Amino acid sequence: MITFFTTLAWVCSFFSALFAVYFVMIALFSFKKNAAYPQEAPRDRFAVLIAARNEEAVIGGLVESLMEQDYPRELYDVIVIPNNCTDDTAGAAQRAGATIWECTVPVRSKGQVLTFAVDKLLDGPDHYDAVCIFDADNLVDPGFLREMNNARCAGVKVGQAYRDGKNPLDSLVSGCGSIYYWMLNKFYNSPRQNMGLSAVVNGSGFMVDLELLRQWGGWKTWTMTEDVEFTGQCALQGVQVGWVPAAVTYDEQPLLFSQSWTQRKRWSTGMLQCMERYAAPLGRSALSGNFLSLDLLLLYLCPVMQLLCLVPTILGIVFHNLHISYGLFPQTQLYYQLFFSLSFSFLCTFATAFLSVVYAKKPVLPLLGAIAFYWVFIMSWIPINCICLVKRQKTWEPIHHTRAIRPAQLFGPTSQ
Repeated sequence: MITFFTTLAWVCSFFSALFAVYFVMIALFSFKKNAAYPQEAPRDRFAVLIAARNEEAVIGGLVESLMEQDYPRELYDVIVIPNNCTDDTAGAAQRAGATIWECTVPVRSKGQVLTFAVDKLLDGPDHYDAVCIFDADNLVDPGFLREMNNARCAGVKVGQAYRDGKNPLDSLVSGCGSIYYWMLNKFYNSPRQNMGLSAVVNGSGFMVDLELLRQWGGWKTWTMTEDVEFTGQCALQGVQVGWVPAAVTYDEQPLLFSQSWTQRKRWSTGMLQCMERYAAPLGRSALSGNFLSLDLLLLYLCPVMQLLCLVPTILGIVFHNLHISYGLFPQTQLYYQLFFSLSFSFLCTFATAFLSVVYAKKPVLPLLGAIAFYWVFIMSWIPINCICLVKRQKTWEPIHHTRAIRPAQLFGPTSQ
């Protein structure tokens, strides 16, 4: 029995170490500066799509920020698709200048709204070159469409913007949510752009070539995380998701831990759904030489690998406390301090959060509490993943957004 458990611990340790080394090695390429896209004259016409459910409090600010883009007004339309609303989301968006499309299909997720809207665009009389997709609680930097035009002129078919936090100082939880996206920007998307791999579509602030969607039969996603699923679909087709860090969107982060928990349960459920649906085709594609598919497959495996890492940790602690000599790990105090102590894991998480704040050029001192709390935020993903392995979230539970920041509060006065 001891042999079985030591073998299990060794196998889990081996694959966990390979998995960690892979992501760390790629993250090292984040310290190389991303090449900027050449500046181009405005050319592309964009359909800006916003799915909105009970977002009356915040939708006006988003539409205003889109109306104030540093881009010719005749080259883009702002379209809000209210769904399942019991407030005046449509009225608030329309008063701010948006076009309203009433959703005529049953909706249980954002992906279904996008399917409806993209199908309507493809069947409609207006010609658009690409769609840009936002969440209703966002604010958008004035240069967003200009930068997406530059990226598309450079050949980018799918582009992901830099996702910033709209309210990082509101609470420890909103600070952690912002740090998470700053970390994703710096240590996931940026190095992959330098290596010719795909950034991950983040659900908000991304651009997709409309002709590409036409070739694929429209927007077709089925999981709780339509953004990460779409990234996998791109990988299978050999389409690189370009990283466009000069295009910036500001996202409202949950204030309460319970709200963040609900949000991340949906993310974990969606990742597991993506793994179940796409692991086999991504694996076959990777074996045929598609490195984009291999990279996305490993991303989909993250929830499972996080739990797999627990196995050797738990077994090592049990063996150590029972004074069982098993010869798998070094029996030294230094080894246990490095790999089994909570203090070391806290220091690693603290350092990652600290670097993410510094590279995002945010003030460290006001965010110091969130940096310290980030360990709890990351470790709480373990029970979330455990729960989702047993019981998946079946319905989209919206997060109530209330941070009604206007564009001038972030960007100052703007002019067309």
